[in-house]
Amino acid sequence: MVVLTSCVAKHKADLILHNGIIYTVNESFDKVSAVAVKDGKIIDAGSDEDILKKYDAKKVVDLKGNVLYPGFNDGHSHFLGYGIWVTRYANLVGTESYDDVLDILKRFDKNGNWKWILGRGWDQNDWENSDYPDKSRLDKLFPDKPVVLTRIDGHAVLANSVALKIAGIDENTKIAGGEVVLKNGKPTGILIDNAADLMKEKIPPLTVAEKIAALKKAQSDCFAVGLTTVTDAGLDKEDILLIDSLQRQGILKMKVYAMINPVRENFDYFFSQKPWHKERLTVSAVKLYADGALGSRGALLLEPYSDMPGHYGLQLHPKSYFDSICAMAYKAGFQVNTHAIGDSGNRLVLQTYGRYLRGKNDLRWRVEHAQVIAPADFHYFGKYSIIPSIQTTHCTSDMYWAEKRLGKKRIKFAYAYKRLLNENGWLVNGTDFPIEDISPVKTFFAAVSRKDKNGWPPGGFHSENALTREEALRSITIWPAKGSFDEKRKGSIETGKDADFVLLDRDIMTCPEMDILKAKVLATWVNGEEVYFENTNE
Repeated sequence: MVVLTSCVAKHKADLILHNGIIYTVNESFDKVSAVAVKDGKIIDAGSDEDILKKYDAKKVVDLKGNVLYPGFNDGHSHFLGYGIWVTRYANLVGTESYDDVLDILKRFDKNGNWKWILGRGWDQNDWENSDYPDKSRLDKLFPDKPVVLTRIDGHAVLANSVALKIAGIDENTKIAGGEVVLKNGKPTGILIDNAADLMKEKIPPLTVAEKIAALKKAQSDCFAVGLTTVTDAGLDKEDILLIDSLQRQGILKMKVYAMINPVRENFDYFFSQKPWHKERLTVSAVKLYADGALGSRGALLLEPYSDMPGHYGLQLHPKSYFDSICAMAYKAGFQVNTHAIGDSGNRLVLQTYGRYLRGKNDLRWRVEHAQVIAPADFHYFGKYSIIPSIQTTHCTSDMYWAEKRLGKKRIKFAYAYKRLLNENGWLVNGTDFPIEDISPVKTFFAAVSRKDKNGWPPGGFHSENALTREEALRSITIWPAKGSFDEKRKGSIETGKDADFVLLDRDIMTCPEMDILKAKVLATWVNGEEVYFENTNE
């Protein structure tokens, strides 16, 4: 009697991950327990038995029952800006008073040899006195050094007298799309939107070495929270080329979707080419700004602010400006991604887009934030296939004071993520970091709970606009990939796609809601390379 034994050779792989709960986030939202990787690509996914039987790998990792997801993708952030913030600015996030801000600045100045004192993250809405601060106390503390403190939303700054003088800003300064706030006819130091941008332009630029250090720090922090792709919502040519160079050298392994700033040099360089879809870098969109932010009352509203009668916010550019750039981008085959917060700002953008898109399409133009929408305007997202690019943590950060700005009627149509999803069929989710925390787990939690870290409000803030957990996971994986035309390469765990993964210590799809925030990132892989590993022995 002859006994036949199998002599079929196993396929070669570089990496096998097994014994896990693996969410593929494919079209049918399948789960598997093992995945095989070769040359940075997924070559198979299935059961432990099938994958271990079919493949030999140089490295086999036992996931020990932990949960693997596609690498997280932040659909709207400021990657370079975050790195600059954490390496160069005083951190003013979470301050509870202007006194707190000043104390931090005194320590910051003492510990560094700064020619300019820069800070970011203050929010007067979190203070007992929610009025804007003025520069008088800054002038006393820093009579000889320029000080520029950027508000949490990036749309307002507080500058001292030295900085105002450098920028040439006084009580007679008039800036279209911006405001120099006065008190008794004199500048308070508060500058909003385009006026704030004028001040920021005077801050000395970073050297290339400083930018590289900022990018490396941003990358390290992002890998630690499970991000494998980030969006940089507004960069200039020189910074995009720097990122490209660092990626090609292997110094920067983070994948970046870069939107170009709307300036002539960028148009001349990028619009003369096809959109870039490189291994780690996508450049396929121009970033525009329709209005300011709600917290600084720069968002453009159809009716006045409920807490400031007669004030409608700011339109940053005339309609002709948006028309001209949309025409150029349309001709060049580029996306247009426009910041719009207020209902009037959103209407301006949606109707402008409509003149070019003219119906259902696959051009994937986006509205960044889509924060307050007039009831009559939601249908434009579906009619013109416009992508709502939202940030669910904006809702849970703003919910304490947003109704004061908008009133009981309008607030029902603000942060309306479920309604936006239903109009377009999919959406993109992000953080807008450094405005919000970089953690995609917090983004996920805010999307499904619409609560803060303490579980408030108990039923969720206008919970009818919460996303399901499946929708929330898609919104930070496959949908942002689709939002940059990269869904065939990443965003799900499927054969042929990039081997981008994040491993968590719990299943955020099934665990109790408040336990989502306890999830820890155990490891992150980009193109099959482990770029972050939590050392549990420390």
